[in-house]
Amino acid sequence: MTSAAANRRFDVAAFIDERPIGPREIMVLVVVSTVLFIDGFDMYFLGKILPAIAEGLGGTPVDMGPVVTFQQVGMAIGAFLMPPLADRIGRKPVLGLCLLVFGVLSLWAVFSTGFTMLAWLRGISGVFFSAMLPIGLALLSEMTPKRRRALFMSIALVCFSGGNLASGAMTAWLLEIYGWQIGFILGGILPLAALPLLLLIPESLAFRVTRNPADPRIAPAILKIDSGAPIQGGEVFHMGNRDQPEQLGPLAMFGSKYRTQTILLWCLCFFSLGNIALLANWLPTYMQEMGGVPIATFAVYMMIGYFGGAAGTLTMGWLMDRVNPYWLITGYFVVDAIAIASLGFLPTGPAIAFVTALVVWNFCQVGGQTGINNLATLGYPPEMRSTGIGWAGGVGRIGGIVFPALGVLALSMTLPLQTIMLITAVPALIIGSLVFTLGVFNRGLIGGRAMQPQAA
Repeated sequence: MTSAAANRRFDVAAFIDERPIGPREIMVLVVVSTVLFIDGFDMYFLGKILPAIAEGLGGTPVDMGPVVTFQQVGMAIGAFLMPPLADRIGRKPVLGLCLLVFGVLSLWAVFSTGFTMLAWLRGISGVFFSAMLPIGLALLSEMTPKRRRALFMSIALVCFSGGNLASGAMTAWLLEIYGWQIGFILGGILPLAALPLLLLIPESLAFRVTRNPADPRIAPAILKIDSGAPIQGGEVFHMGNRDQPEQLGPLAMFGSKYRTQTILLWCLCFFSLGNIALLANWLPTYMQEMGGVPIATFAVYMMIGYFGGAAGTLTMGWLMDRVNPYWLITGYFVVDAIAIASLGFLPTGPAIAFVTALVVWNFCQVGGQTGINNLATLGYPPEMRSTGIGWAGGVGRIGGIVFPALGVLALSMTLPLQTIMLITAVPALIIGSLVFTLGVFNRGLIGGRAMQPQAA
């Protein structure tokens, strides 16, 4: 390389990290947050109205078991297939494909005539909406300055949880008026309406540089972000001190540098997302069938609990760059286990203690999962980032097949609510132990760097 060429090296990572937070960064945050909100709504509304769907289709909640299972299988398949596609052709086109397909399939589900038809439609939909979270987080992390990256991802994840809240509001206020079909109507209209928003944001620069540093679209994209950028022509684009991406691409996560981290993250996601799927799909039914809490009443309780999840997510985002993230996440899941177990023993009437336990559970579960997502996002380089997050999530979706199936078994065995909640608390303790182990292995580092305090 000549001296002149060396002088024209352009560090895209530094360009992104040194930028102030401006309209373009805010727009990326808004669009990704909107997409994740829709994803959260579609992912969680089914569990909230599950008894109503079963009744509408002429069955009982147990008959919805295949629907839940097919949805989780589809989500697992999508988590393995779609993120690598985003690492190959780009974040935006894959996000657009996902919005389009699961929007259409959700509207189709309105016309379901039986459990089998609904199971197939939810299974295929799951392939597409399960990919929204890892791809959206990858895009946001790659277009946000490092000093605000964890915070921005936490804000987007609050909006993902906001979709959960919106599904609760739909259950509490619209279900009796419009019937079980309202969930699928809103779940179809929202993604289709959001499609044009993707035109407002750029493709990830990190993706373009790691795919092809000579891509002629890189320089115009940089100048569109900052017209004063020192682009003169002939620059050699690179990401930080990494001149070459991993030659194995996504498969490098199984190499010696990332292998142990990958295995531990997969185990973490198996238990964490499995437990989330179990509680999201069956907790309202448990509370109605065994705790005597009407479905609409419990939906209101869960709406209150959402604010605990939002607080837990934002707190996690603020603290992750200020304290050791591994010990922080471990603490979250220990408290999470206590809160889950307490739900089986506290009075389920309009009692402050029960609602407080729901708030604490949401604070720790949602905030703790935010921490796990951030560990996965920050722990892999761009050429494997969507795949790294997505495949960890895919293993989690396998847990999302196993755990809800056990939930059906518990329902059919008519186990006491106290026993079910005690058993459900155990995975949270396992998660805490795994996060602690990952912290010991990584010596408190994420992606090979120490966590430094953020600038004010």
